[in-house]
Amino acid sequence: MSFEPLDNYLLTGAPPKGEVVAALLTQPPAAAGAAPFYEGMRLLGPRTPDLTLIALRLVLAGKRADDAAVVEMRDLSDRSRKGDTQAREAYRQLVG
Repeated sequence: MSFEPLDNYLLTGAPPKGEVVAALLTQPPAAAGAAPFYEGMRLLGPRTPDLTLIALRLVLAGKRADDAAVVEMRDLSDRSRKGDTQAREAYRQLVG
């Protein structure tokens, strides 16, 4: 499964969050630990917090979504949205 819409949203802010959440909900992966995130997205839809999407992306990459990892990923996302290409590359390496 491709997570490109989620990655693009986290890296650039596009496509709109509602579209990303809807796309993710059409084919939820069987990744360990992902089910609670998907339940939250079903309940919140486009109001799903970005931190939830960041933690979910870590889980989908097989990483732990602990505080340090989420904070690091949020920083990379914020920097990438401001045009930092090094942050974008670091994000891509982190999620493999």
